[in-house]
Amino acid sequence: SAATPPTNFTESQVVSGLSSPTALAFAPDGRIFVTQQGGALRIIQNGSLLATPAITLSVDPNGERGLLGLAFDPDFTTNSFIYLYYTRTSTPRNNRVSRFTLSGNTINPATELVLLDLDPLTSATNHNGGALHFNNDGKLYIAVGDNATGSNAPSLTTIHGKMLRMNKDGSIPTDNPFFSTTTGNNRLIWTTGLRNPFTFSVQETSGRIFINDVGQNTWEEINDGIAGANYGWPSTEGATSNPAFRAPLFTYNHANQFGGGFSCAITGGDFYNPTNNSFPSTYTGRYFFADYCGGWIATYDPTSNTTAPFLTGANSIVDIRTNSDGSLYYLERGNSGRLMRIAYTGPLAPTISTHPQNQSVPAGLNATFTVVANGSNL
Repeated sequence: SAATPPTNFTESQVVSGLSSPTALAFAPDGRIFVTQQGGALRIIQNGSLLATPAITLSVDPNGERGLLGLAFDPDFTTNSFIYLYYTRTSTPRNNRVSRFTLSGNTINPATELVLLDLDPLTSATNHNGGALHFNNDGKLYIAVGDNATGSNAPSLTTIHGKMLRMNKDGSIPTDNPFFSTTTGNNRLIWTTGLRNPFTFSVQETSGRIFINDVGQNTWEEINDGIAGANYGWPSTEGATSNPAFRAPLFTYNHANQFGGGFSCAITGGDFYNPTNNSFPSTYTGRYFFADYCGGWIATYDPTSNTTAPFLTGANSIVDIRTNSDGSLYYLERGNSGRLMRIAYTGPLAPTISTHPQNQSVPAGLNATFTVVANGSNL
């Protein structure tokens, strides 16, 4: 089945055959890495899914547990470090964040350096979070669900229901908002009051973070990631005027939304600020987000606080990422586990990439100015 993007956009399948995929990331060299819930880290190279996983971890894949998130070290091109978030088979179960070293297309399990063992899990297998991303400050940000226990979210005595922030060696930044008021791993807490932040995104141009918090019965949230913020779960879901909590930037309910079907969970999002902008300029700076049940992708404009539909007809989207070439990728858990690519094929209005510089020359002499413009309508 094919989804329906806007006019002048085309959708194409990159690969299929991914088993219960959970997240994707682009390596600096262009390879695409995908985590599978069952523990395999898959590699897509030159448009082909490699037969052998980079590594297959022993994980608990029940419910929403398993291999859930990945991130590349900011210095990956020199150190080959990759970070993974997964559910251990320990007793009791817990989620873990570890650093591994990639060699070619293979990870030796012996290279694992455990950075964080999260708090023990209850018998509840949902609300694990799992997304990992580095920000411009060089810190690793970690999304953690509340383990289906709402009281965990506001508490400073557990790291469940939080966004965490750590140095890339696993140590705790001393400027974390609760560093001086908590102890142990709780000093990693960066924000509180989250139910299940399955995905989040960092805007590369600004370092701004948007947190996608999956709701319960009615509301899905896009939250502005602010150090020390409390987003209100379980006291509130959706918009709030309570000054004790930071209200979401945008919410949507579980009725039909953005031309898609019944909605249930915000499970993907990314800013559109690629190195090479190949979409019309109106998309620059917008935030693409998706719903798992609705099968749609929409855009949110942080400047005007407006939204617009973008794509319908997808099947169980779990992640969205913008590639450096300006195309948009999304990961489907349905349709036999596919990675899809959306590209713009229409005409682009010209934009000036290099403006002329002021010059001073003696009277009577010529001045030379240079301007560089891009676009298909020049």
